[in-house]
Parts: sequence; C-alpha cells; structure tokens
Amino acid sequence: MTGEQPENRGNIMAVDDNPANLRLLERMLRMSGYQVRSFPRGRMALAAAAENPPELILLDVNMPEMNGYDVCERLKADSQLARIPVIFLSALDETEDKVKAFGAGAVDFVTKPFRFEEVQARVDTHLQLRRLQSALAQQNDRLEALVEARTKELAEAHGRLKILDRAKSDFLDMISHEFRTPLNGLLGIGDMILEESGSSPDAAELRELFEKSRRRILTILDDALLLTQIEVEGVPFAPEQLSLSAILSAAVKGAAMFAASSNVTIEPAPRDTGLVLGEEQLLVKALQTLIETAVKFSSAGQVVRLACQPAQDSIQVTMESCGRTIPVPAIDKFFDLFAVSEAMTSGGDLGLGAPVAYRILSLFAGSVSVENRSPSGIRLTICLQRPS
Repeated sequence: MTGEQPENRGNIMAVDDNPANLRLLERMLRMSGYQVRSFPRGRMALAAAAENPPELILLDVNMPEMNGYDVCERLKADSQLARIPVIFLSALDETEDKVKAFGAGAVDFVTKPFRFEEVQARVDTHLQLRRLQSALAQQNDRLEALVEARTKELAEAHGRLKILDRAKSDFLDMISHEFRTPLNGLLGIGDMILEESGSSPDAAELRELFEKSRRRILTILDDALLLTQIEVEGVPFAPEQLSLSAILSAAVKGAAMFAASSNVTIEPAPRDTGLVLGEEQLLVKALQTLIETAVKFSSAGQVVRLACQPAQDSIQVTMESCGRTIPVPAIDKFFDLFAVSEAMTSGGDLGLGAPVAYRILSLFAGSVSVENRSPSGIRLTICLQRPS
C-alpha cells in the first residue's frame, strides 16, 4: 500500500544513494502514515528542503558528491532549516562515526541494517520533540510580542502620567500663588478690623480664632506644595549628617506657640542624642508637625513627653501625649493622605501634617507609627537612620 494514510503522522525527507534502501524506507514510512519525499543526492535534498522544509530528515552518511556530514552541516548553517531534526542511517558503527554525526548537528544515529520498528520509534520521538519545540518557540514569540506591546503601552501611559503630573504640579503652584495674593489681602483686612475692635474679651477671642485660621490656611498651602515636590515632582533631597538634639530643639521651639495656645507644655528636647541622616529644614518640619499632632491629642494642662533611644543603625524618638486617643478604625490610616478630612480630635481633622511628616521621614529611610496609650493619649514612634 503506497497511498497516503488518513492521518498524516509527519512530513519526512529520506536521503540515500542506494535506490533499494530508499524505496524500502519510503514504502515502510508511507505505510505507517508519514508523508515522504526521497532523494538520492544531498544537493537535491538541500534544494528541496529550502523550498519546502520537512519536519524531519533521515540521512545516509556515505553518498557521492556530498556525504551526510556535509549535508547536515549545510542544513544547520541555514537559519531556516537549522531546527529540522536529522537522524543518520548508516552502516558505519564506530564510535568516532557517531561522534562526528552528532558534531555535525544530528539528533540521533541508527546503524544499518536496522529494524523499522526502531526507526519509527526514533522518528516519532524526534517529531514530537520538534513539535513541542516549535510550539514553545511560537509561544515565546507570542509572549515577546505581548511584552513588547505591553511595554509600549506602559511607556505611553508613563508619558501621559508625566504630563499629568507636571500639569498637576504647575496647577498646584499656580493655585498656591493665586490663593496667597487675595489671601494676603483678606488677612490684611482682617488685621485692620481686629485692631479697631479694641481690647474687649470678645475681640481677644476673635483675634485668637483669626490667628488660628490664618496658621491653618498657610500651613495647608505649604504642606500641599511640599507633597507636590515629594510625590509628583520627585525632587531629590540629599541627606546630611545632623545633630538630632539640634533638630528636636528647633522642632520644640517651632511648636511652642501652638502648644501654648492649647495650654499644653512640651518637655525639653533630650540632649546628646547623636547624629541622624536627613535634610535639616525637612526634618525640623516633620518633627515639629508630629509634636503638634501630640499636642492636639493632649488635654489642657498636660505635658508632651519626648524620649530618644539609640539602636544599632537608627535612633528611636518617642512623643507621648496624655488626653485623647485615636478612634480605633482610624489608627491604620492615620498617615493616609485621603483620611485627612476625618475628625480625629475634638478640634476636628488633623489636616495634612501627619501624612506630610510620614513622607518626609520616608525620604531618608525613616518611619513613624502611632498607637493609643492606656488609659489615655497617644504615642508616636519615629525611627531615624544614623550615619553608617
């Protein structure tokens, strides 16, 4: 039976200069369901393979004009044909002959005379391997194409985000400038009105409320701009070696007026606490903000206590208040930028202070956490990196 089988098991090329061997091999392969093309010369097989590549090649070694090793090497040198598995069929059975065959690029070597069952088993094995390799290569090509397309999409999205971030930064800068100009007018008018209101208790109360609102508005504007620099513009801040005692002293001094307005005392900053890494103005701002946060959770007449504890590569600063506690559901999002509008103290929300301090400390590999004290008050724990 020489016709094609209903199921095509593979497209094979057989190359042998012996007509009898070639006819026998072709007949047995076709009877087993393979499509077969036979060639008595290596050059003819190479030309046919270049025009219509087979899935596998059965190749004799000793042939005139071009032996099997040369044919195999030519196949492997062609990028379009290099992946076609080549099985040598030869009467040669010396070890060096087999080594030479594998060195030329063959995947297997069958010694003549052969049993067809052995040839078929090896053909099936290498066809399956070849198909798996092809499927894997196609999958890799698809993945590479997907990765390339996704990378392009991400690059385009990143470009758009950079434009949006720049626009956001410019917008916030503009808003800050445009707010400050009319705000200065309003605050100036407010000062004039309050100066004319005399020194009555009601006037004093109004002035206190006015000053408190002024500080809050200006602080929110400053904090919003700093957040823009940190998170949108990505402005680099070079860390320096700083005296923690000096930083804490400046922070305490900066928070003193706010604490006095709440009738809260701030404990003097610890001395000789060592050096930390950071940028002076930013660290002072972060620590002052956190001290003021502790003040907000203090009852009138209480003291905000400060302590420092050195560690191997860091210094831990604690700030403790006595008075109010944080609602339990709000503790985990205390430093969340989107939770600033939630009322956590009797005076309302905390503004941007805590989120800004958290981000400033993160710039220099520092951190801050918060917890409620028992029976009342909060504890802020700040970790600052020491120079190595």
